[in-house]
Amino acid sequence: MLSRRNLLAATGGLAATATIGRAEAQSAARWQMATPYADGNFHTRNIRTFIEDVQQASGGRLTVQLHSNAALLPMAQIKRGVQTGQVQLGEILLSAYANEDVFFDADAIPQLVTNYAQAKKLADLQRPYIEQRLARQGLSLLYMVPWPPAGLYAQQPITSIEGFRGLRFRTFNTATNRFAAIVGAQPTLVQSAELAQAFATGVVQAQITSAATGVDTSAWDYARVFTPLGFSMTKNAVMVSRRAIEALPATLQQDIRAAAARAEMRGYELSEEAQRSTEATLGQRGMQIVPPTQEMLDGLARVSRQMTDEWVSRAGPDGAKLIEDYRRT
Repeated sequence: MLSRRNLLAATGGLAATATIGRAEAQSAARWQMATPYADGNFHTRNIRTFIEDVQQASGGRLTVQLHSNAALLPMAQIKRGVQTGQVQLGEILLSAYANEDVFFDADAIPQLVTNYAQAKKLADLQRPYIEQRLARQGLSLLYMVPWPPAGLYAQQPITSIEGFRGLRFRTFNTATNRFAAIVGAQPTLVQSAELAQAFATGVVQAQITSAATGVDTSAWDYARVFTPLGFSMTKNAVMVSRRAIEALPATLQQDIRAAAARAEMRGYELSEEAQRSTEATLGQRGMQIVPPTQEMLDGLARVSRQMTDEWVSRAGPDGAKLIEDYRRT
């Protein structure tokens, strides 16, 4: 039988444990994350696994709610949302923010990057420049994953860059806008969620984007031909508020960065898988898959040289060094 003293000690210990438990529950961080991409997109699937890894490693100290498909914030507002604390985590198409800094869209130069080995090489070289720029804005880069190589969507085959002249051409970043200007197309800014309507109403007649985006937006409903150009391999970047991550215990910060490193490796694998499966899906849904002509590739090479020179001119000595290092074998 418990004595009164032992009983008080036992109940006091239980009360203290309950108090500690409540305090720990109250101190658990709850983060929000925004991405503009659909649930089925490989980037979003990768993020869900990343979040699961982080939450498991946190042991209940951190929970993350994902808001996909631009449900909370559209693409254009996500980066600012992380900066202001509206959300703690965000995913963006890095090149969509090239108006802020030229280093955000080196991967958007046509045919500078045409395969995954090149994409990884450029990303690794870009990383310190991007990290420095984001850090100045109160952000920390977690990981980057490339989209599959971009191809051309149109109503009929386009066999040379002269075929773009006069077309209403969908753009989504500075590089595609500049490309449209060079080839004489009419640039029109359209986000991926609005593509079907834009094509249906004639707002745009052609676009260059990945097969993955084509599947996400049911491209077979608005375009007849897909030409795998290897035009570019732009990257998505996942970033976190520096204030939010630095408020966590050091061990948990390390766990998050370890999970991010795994997400980057996994993301490359998912991207390659997406390239194969989504190009096959476009064909299965009735789209013509038309290889590019040599005339088209030669024309793109000329545009690539011009846009690379222009990019280096804007980026200055750091940009020249990046391109020189990238081209070094």
